[in-house]
Formats: sequence, structure tokens, C-alpha cells
Amino acid sequence: MDAATFFGAQPFTVQSAPGRVNLLGEHTDYNDGFMLPVATPQSTTVSVALNNNPEFEIYSATLGSAVAFGQDDKAPEGFAQYIEGCIRLLQQRAIEIPPLRMHVTSNVPLGSGLSSSAALEVATLRAMRALLGFELDDRSLALIAQQSEIQYAGVNCGIMDQMASSLADSEHMLFLDARTLATRLLPIPADSELIVIDSGMPRTLAASAYNVRRAECEAAARELGVQALRDVAAVDDVERLAPPLRERARHVVSENLRVLEAAEGVDAARFGELMNASHASLRDDYEVSIPELDELCDLLRAANGVHGARLTGAGFGGAVVALCRTGAAAAAGAAVVERFNAGASGRSAALLLPITTDTRTQ
Repeated sequence: MDAATFFGAQPFTVQSAPGRVNLLGEHTDYNDGFMLPVATPQSTTVSVALNNNPEFEIYSATLGSAVAFGQDDKAPEGFAQYIEGCIRLLQQRAIEIPPLRMHVTSNVPLGSGLSSSAALEVATLRAMRALLGFELDDRSLALIAQQSEIQYAGVNCGIMDQMASSLADSEHMLFLDARTLATRLLPIPADSELIVIDSGMPRTLAASAYNVRRAECEAAARELGVQALRDVAAVDDVERLAPPLRERARHVVSENLRVLEAAEGVDAARFGELMNASHASLRDDYEVSIPELDELCDLLRAANGVHGARLTGAGFGGAVVALCRTGAAAAAGAAVVERFNAGASGRSAALLLPITTDTRTQ
């Protein structure tokens, strides 16, 4: 059911927010670190109108699922929890949220590491802001969206996904400092384009080791006597830790250094090398990759015109991203998907459209 059918003659407000692909800086946001995400062309759209009934009524066209809950009730488990969190957190700011009807549709792949949850949260907040007229800027919306995921969906996430969905575009990298929330838009390396391949291996973030990894990082910071791993200047400084804290901290410290180097401006070849090193660190030190993601990255690196490849998102499944020479991405991605899917029965990897193309020279 589309939004026009859902609302009938009732007027409604429409707002969207994109997914995100992280190019460098994985698992650094909850360590007060640095990252370089880019928004995807794929987005989530939330349409909203006032409800004559004393309930919040939400329909997901993507899932074919309808839910309803009252002002004093909890939302059913599932996608509505993210929306309820946005509503409740606005109410805690003394913003009056009347009963609403919402229609949700999305082409951000679910469970693929492209931050479909952040896109839903930010689109929901934007739609309510447009309908109800409260004044909160995009950075504030991102912070509310993050707390919605933490408090209502049970995922102890950092701020990157929501900041990227709220502030990034698909033509630039968003450099983000998780401690200060300072941001700036940076050019993607010249004469390059990005592709994403959905591995077809879904992940459930709340049920994964994500929260365990965060706790390990916090423990490592305590042992090193710093507020967060962002405050560790050199990789060698973590070597006195015992496993697995040593490896977790080593990934975070080295990943921050990769982001900072890339943010200073490097060519596509060097950026690809940084992506490859990031994946190796996520695989070996942070242990969030799986064999299928490793295989896809290996196939991509061997393909013509690919500078580098890595998993994107929290890991444990989901997607990989590759930086390619302009004009080479589609062919390389299609060949890799075909070879990967032929490698074992039941595989269903899919090439997502190139995210952005930058043909400028610098």
C-alpha cells in the first residue's frame, strides 16, 4: 500500500533520510574517534499525518506490517521500537506529540550494514519536525536518533550512523569527530567511484557481539588510563594489554590513524590501501568479519580497476564497499557478484548501484 492509499484524502507530510556507507573509521565512533562515511542514494521515506484515533498507527510498506500503540503503551518489538524511541525522546524534551499515523517505505537494504535503522530514525524525526513545527537542528535530530536506538532498540551504538544520515550527502565524505561532533565535507578521491555489494548474509546488530566489543573497548581504555581509546596516540601503546583487549584497542587506534591520514587528502590508490588495511584490522584484531565478507573483498581487490575494499558497517555479515577507478565499478562489481554466487549454493550477493562518481582531477 502506498502513502496516498494509506492516507486517503487526509493531507500528510513527507520526509526522507539516506542510508550510509562508511569508507573508513569502523567501530571508532563509540571510542570518541574519527570516521569517513558517505550517504547512499538509497533512502527511507516517512509520511506522517495527525490521527483522529488516540493511537500511533504505523504501516511499513517495505515489510507489509502494521502496528499500533497508545500514548502510554510500548510499541511492539520490531521496526516500531525505533519510531517509538523518537516519539518518547521528543516528549521528554517537552515537545507535544499528538497521536499520529505514519507510512514508512525504504529501499535501504535491511541487515546489510547500510544503516537502515538510522535512516528510519532520522526520517521519522524529520517528518515530525515538518508536521509539528518544533525547532531542532539536524545535529540535534541525530543525537535523538542515536538515543532512540540505544534506549528503545537495545543497541549501544555510537553516533556515526545517525550523524551520517542526518548530515552527509552522496557526493562527499563526511569527516566526523565523535567527541566534539565537529564535521566537514571532504572530496572523495579524484577519478574514483564507490560500489557496495550486499553479501546476502544478514546480520542482527543487537544480537551480535557489537555490545561485547564496546565493553571490551571501555575496559581497554580503563586499563590504559584514558577517557577513550581515541586518546591513545600510538599503536605500540596498546601492546601491554592482554588479549583480547590488546587486539580490540589496536584496531581502534590504527583505524583512527587511517582516517586522519585519509582526511588530509590522499590519492585513490593510497585510499584503497587504507581500506584494505582497515579490513584486515577488522578481520584479525576486531574479529567482526566473516569468511564471505573476506572472500568478497579478496575478489574485489583482484578485479580490474579496484583500488581497495573492506567490509562496511558493524560486520558479522552485511555489505562490503570498494573504491574503484571511474568507469570500472559496475563491471568489476558485476563480475565479482557472479563469481561469488557461483562459489557455493544458496549465495545471493547483489551489486548495489555505484554510490557516487567523482571525475574531477586534483
